[in-house]
Parts: sequence; structure tokens; C-alpha cells
Amino acid sequence: QEMTSEEQEIIQDLDKCDFSEIHKYFVDKSEARKALPKEEKQVRTLSCAIWDWLACFGDADPARPAEGTETLDELLMLRLIHFVEFFFSFPKEAVAFEQDLDAIGAPGTGFGWKGCKKDGALKEKCLGFPFQGEKDWQKYEVARRLKGVVHQIRAQYRADWKSKEMKKRQRAVALYFIDKLALRAGNEKEEGETADTVGCCSLRVEHIKLHPELDGQEHVVEFDFLGKDSIRYYNTVSVEKPVFKNLQRFMKNKDPTDDLFDKLNTTFLNKHLQHLMDGLTAKVFRTYNASITLQEQLKALTNPEDNVAGKLLSYNRANRAVAILCNHQRSVPKTFAKSMENLQAKIDAKKKQVEEAQQELKKAEDEFEDTKDAKAEANVEKKKKLLKKLEEQLARLNVQATDKEENKQIALGTSKLNYLDPRISIAWCKKFGVPIEKIYNKTQREKFAWAIAMADEDFEF
Repeated sequence: QEMTSEEQEIIQDLDKCDFSEIHKYFVDKSEARKALPKEEKQVRTLSCAIWDWLACFGDADPARPAEGTETLDELLMLRLIHFVEFFFSFPKEAVAFEQDLDAIGAPGTGFGWKGCKKDGALKEKCLGFPFQGEKDWQKYEVARRLKGVVHQIRAQYRADWKSKEMKKRQRAVALYFIDKLALRAGNEKEEGETADTVGCCSLRVEHIKLHPELDGQEHVVEFDFLGKDSIRYYNTVSVEKPVFKNLQRFMKNKDPTDDLFDKLNTTFLNKHLQHLMDGLTAKVFRTYNASITLQEQLKALTNPEDNVAGKLLSYNRANRAVAILCNHQRSVPKTFAKSMENLQAKIDAKKKQVEEAQQELKKAEDEFEDTKDAKAEANVEKKKKLLKKLEEQLARLNVQATDKEENKQIALGTSKLNYLDPRISIAWCKKFGVPIEKIYNKTQREKFAWAIAMADEDFEF
């Protein structure tokens, strides 16, 4: 608020004015800020800094938030944080808008603006400046959009199984495999790759076998081919009857080396996917099904009463289900046998310690029964605590052994870093009290900083 012209005429000499109350007000405010926790200080400082930058781009309210409590759209916030960090390294290269110079000072003063511009180029650059991880965020948001239309897409490809056009039938069956089995579309060879690797659209007759009945299941398809990176894909899966009948039709009068989907190619498939949903690809289906599988498995497997080790075992089992779906395999590490041998030795040694602790506790309890002595009672409590600690350590070792054995041929990291929305894992950690560093290492936490900032325990993919 500014003084009116009448009020300004009243005050003739500032030396005669008493500013003690105003001074006290600002001193108290300063002391209150100093007393804030470190984290809150950082948040408020950052909010004010971003507000200043918004002002120079013509986007901020004229009233700068003194306490930094106003919130911004989270994506704009992330972009601005990254943008501010980028320009703080050479602030004198920054350019302000001409209309904002009254608020921020002329070029060369204060913060040190290089100059001014009349157009919105800098503003556009700011709003278009990607925050770290934005591509990842966009990828998972596209997969989340698929959730809203996937039922219609499935209904359509089921209807197309009966199409009069063979091309549509083949496309519908291929899309069923991409959806149900998380197969890649195909034609995705790296430059210079010569191995005979295939995807869904490039499957040949020799890559599948049809079994009207197998191991008590009907309409079974047996897949056996080399996928991306020459990793073998072997799977037997029971499919719906129309799919089985169509496959019989596709294979009729063909040689083993003939294309299974001879009327189909990835260009035709991808054009159809784009028509179904903007941005939809076979990889989006993989990302969607991987993330949904993780979320559902975590809900089914997690026991809130488990300790952290038990919850981590549940997490890895959920992750394993995704890795199996996406065929993320690895060869058994050469050091696996030795590693398991060493782990088993630790388990055996810990079991012995537990047995000894149980015996020591029994002796302490007998002594207390005989003496009813306070010192003996304290010794019983001490022995109980030791036994409990050793039992927890043994349980963790057993969980570790189970985890290593179950995942010796599964590459958990591939799906976790490339196909699973990190917000699912972070929400799970926050909900069940599992430290995020137990799931993601330092490099991964930096990669997924955007997700850690966005996701709360109630996040749903």
C-alpha cells in the first residue's frame, strides 16, 4: 500500500518519524524465519526464487509471496526449477522482458540482466524447457491414458477376429499377442545386427506350434523364437478359441519359413494403433501391462505386518511377475553357486547363534525363577532382546536366499527402469514404510526425482 498525496504532504521530515514498530515487526519476522526447519527454509526460498523468475517472464502475480507459501502447477514448477538451475550458472546471460524492468531493475543492476526483449521468446523457452525426466513422465502418462480406452480396444480386436478381411484378422490376432503377452511389434533390429531375431509381426510359421490340448489346457500355443538382443522367448499359453482357429487358418498351406502374418507389417499395425489412441504403440502396451501388473501384484502380495525384508521380498516377487511377462531373462551368474554357498554358511552360523541365545535365555529364566532377583530379571530382558535381534537377522538372511534363488535367471532391473511407472513403487514405499533407497539406488533416485516429488501413497497408475 502506498501513501496518498495528502498523506505525503503531512510528513515533512523523516528523521522525526518513529519507525520502531515497523523495525520490530521485521526483526520478529526475520527471527521467525531463522527458527524454521532447514527443509521449510529451502522450500520457501525456492518458491520465492521461482516467483521472481515468473515475474520476469510476465507470468507472476505482482504480489510476490513473502513467505513462499503459494503453490505452482507441479509440472511448471519442475520445468522452472530446471530452468532456474540452468541459468544460475551464467545469470548475466539472462534476458528480461522490457515491460518488467520496473519491477526487476534495469540491465546490469541487481541480478544482472543482460538486456531486455519485447517478444515472448524467453517466456516460450522457459515454458518449453524440459525438466529432468520429462520424457519418462510423458511416456508413463501416455500409458495411463491407455487405461481409459483399453477395454474398447480389446472389444474391437475381438470383433476383428471374425472380419471378412484377412489383413484385419491378422492385425487383430497380433494385437491380442502384443496386449496379452507383451510381445514387441517386430522389425526393431539394431543397426548392424545380423542375428535372426523377430517380433510379433515378423513371426514365422516355424516359431509356433498349436496344441488343441496340452497339460490339461485347451487351445495352447507354444512359442519358441529369438527376441530382441537374441534372448530366447519360450512360452506356452492357452489362448481364446477364435485366436486358435485363426492361427490354424494363417498357417494352412504354408512352409515353416513363411511369415505367420503374411498380410501384416509394423507400419500398418502402428498406423492402426495411432488411430485407436494418439501416441499408442506396441511399447505403450508393454509399459501399460507391466505397470498394471506391478500395481496389482503389490496389492496382492504385500502384507502390512511384514518387516522391511519381507515387504522387499514381496516387491521383488511383483517385479519378477513383470519381468517374466516382458521376457526379461538373464543367464545364471557364474558366481551364483559360490554366492549362495557363502549365504548358506551365514544362515547356518546365524541358526547356531539363535540356538545358543535360546539356551542362554532359558538359563537366565531359570536363574530368575530361583532368585527373583532384580539383576536376574534384567538379565532375562537382555537375553530376550538379543534373541529377538538374532531371529530378525536370520529371517532377513532367509529372505535374501529365497530372493536370490527365485531371481537367478530374471533381470529385474530392465523392467524397473524402462517399463514400470516409478510412481507405483514410490507410492508403495511411502504407504508401507519402506525406504525408497531399498528400491532405487542413488543414480536411479536422481533419474526418478520427478516421480519422488509427484507421488504420494495414494497414487494409482
